[in-house]
Amino acid sequence: MYIIGWTKVARPGLKDSKHKNIRLASRNYVGNGWYFTTICCAGRGRIFSSLSSCRWFLRHLQNVAASRQFLIHAYCIMPDHVHLLAQGMDACSDFLNFMKTLKIKTNREFTKDSGSELWQKKYYDHILRPGESVDRVAWYIWMNPVRAGLAAGVGEYAFAGSLSGMVPSASVIGKDWLPPFRLRARPPQKAAAT
Repeated sequence: MYIIGWTKVARPGLKDSKHKNIRLASRNYVGNGWYFTTICCAGRGRIFSSLSSCRWFLRHLQNVAASRQFLIHAYCIMPDHVHLLAQGMDACSDFLNFMKTLKIKTNREFTKDSGSELWQKKYYDHILRPGESVDRVAWYIWMNPVRAGLAAGVGEYAFAGSLSGMVPSASVIGKDWLPPFRLRARPPQKAAAT
């Protein structure tokens, strides 16, 4: 679509593209940064409800992370979404390229076998700022199946863990970290009456 005056006109042969760019400038995603991301299955389908589908995705995650120079410090494969805490291993590590490669490789194979899409078009990411606790982010990820009632405690869910061997500090257990999209969704707190 393009605009003539104030009228929208469809360009011949092109799809209507109304997707808002939700990413920062690409330079923000290159280097030794830490990234929290959530990728949702298409239509929030429960694609990762079986052990075989979780193992399949985990193999792809390991391979793509190694080939794109990323460490996966924490992950959780839920039935309809995936959480990752990734860190670039060198100055050339490109998080956007890592995510693009992971989504394309897994989606192509999944589509070939099932005839349907694996992922939603976009995914959520958060670049950790200096001072943000990596341990709290990891605990947030590992607590996901506990909060969802899929496990009684951390370590009991088969598809939550670390590919880097990270064991976060026990001192942050119970100190919740929330991704910024969760903070925006919280209703405003009422002031306490005095």
